[in-house]
Amino acid sequence: MYFQTAGIEVAPWIPPLVAFVISFFTSMGGVSGAFLLLPFQMSFLNYTDPSVSATNQLFNIIAIPSGVYRYIKEGRMVWPLTWIVVAGTLPGVFIGAFVRIAYLPNPNNFKIFASFVLFYIGIRMVRDLVQKPIPGTDKNSSEKRFQELIRQYRNKTDTQQTVDTQKLPSVRILQFSLKKIGYEFYGERFDIPIWPIFFLSFIVGIIGGIYGIGGGAIIAPFFVSVFKLPVYTVAGAALMGTFVTSIAGVIFYQTIAPFYPDMSVAPDWILGSLFGIGGMAGMYLGAGFQKFIPAKLIKWMLSGIIMFTASKYVFNFLF
Repeated sequence: MYFQTAGIEVAPWIPPLVAFVISFFTSMGGVSGAFLLLPFQMSFLNYTDPSVSATNQLFNIIAIPSGVYRYIKEGRMVWPLTWIVVAGTLPGVFIGAFVRIAYLPNPNNFKIFASFVLFYIGIRMVRDLVQKPIPGTDKNSSEKRFQELIRQYRNKTDTQQTVDTQKLPSVRILQFSLKKIGYEFYGERFDIPIWPIFFLSFIVGIIGGIYGIGGGAIIAPFFVSVFKLPVYTVAGAALMGTFVTSIAGVIFYQTIAPFYPDMSVAPDWILGSLFGIGGMAGMYLGAGFQKFIPAKLIKWMLSGIIMFTASKYVFNFLF
């Protein structure tokens, strides 16, 4: 099948299948999978025009709602955190989209930028994985106790499990002001400063707008490693923020496309939709399976893929 905007030919079953596999695993960490889908499009499909960023964001728009719905259904959405992320990333994503078109239209230059983004994400993940917790601070964390609770449910009969999983711990908002967000999860309180989150989101929005990932892949590791928030409560907020900013990104790319008649800027709607359909199924299942799979295992797998892709981009740029 030939995709005119992308200028590539690929079997129609490949995009949804690849998106399904990627999204199934990445959605467990609050990441849509777009940060891995873009290297796939550039390296394997040879889709390197600026419109690949917009196509990637179209994938987010179609795929993410299913995962977000699952987190809402299970009571694991921290809504105040979500709105702060959205407010910060929205202006940044417009700036990022302009930078992509005006300063990084060349595929090689864009790949070296992408490699730095991927290296950052990968190094951050690896550091968190190998870093030993401070003695006495991690023994009874809400995240570990939540995992233990899930393991207990898995050992019960299907009927009993169906009844008990309806009582799984959910997020309870305790405070939301101009200075701080406070919420409780599984008996543990978490306090988040508003303005550092807002300015971080703004920077992430710029990077996400350039790269076409919405920013969830960058901000989710920050929430877990810097602000020490449990991955089970930030995944939904990160995905929701990515969803909203991706809508803005696609609209922006589509709107300015007529001003760049000699460049492919607008998204490939058919290709992006095929990716989105596969991602939609993958995210819904991934969000549901998240509570049954250790976050550490997912992070090791993702960090390996990220570091390999980033290294490949740098190698191709230098040699």
